Amino acid sequence: MSKPASRSYSVHSKEAVELLGSMIRSTRIDRGMTIVELAERAGISRGLVQRIELGDMGCSIGTAFELAAILGIRLFGSEPEIVARHLGVMREKLTLLPKSARKPRKAAKDDF
Repeated sequence: MSKPASRSYSVHSKEAVELLGSMIRSTRIDRGMTIVELAERAGISRGLVQRIELGDMGCSIGTAFELAAILGIRLFGSEPEIVARHLGVMREKLTLLPKSARKPRKAAKDDF
């Protein structure tokens, strides 16, 4: 299946990405870092940093989170332990859920 030329996103998703990009840009400027310095520290291109700061929906979430971590921006709460605790709860919950939401297939009777 080919990748669609354009993709639609919810307003909530767009606002969240724009907020994260703005937080990254604001913190970078407050710390006196240039885009080039942040890009070098993260091991990415200057253009990718610019796209993340502008809220481009096509950027990798991992890269955006890495920029936030480099700048000391706390995501999902003020304490790092909160993220670890929530992650543990979600992992435990996911182990209790079925691996698939598909209905099980009935075995075909092929013994003639």
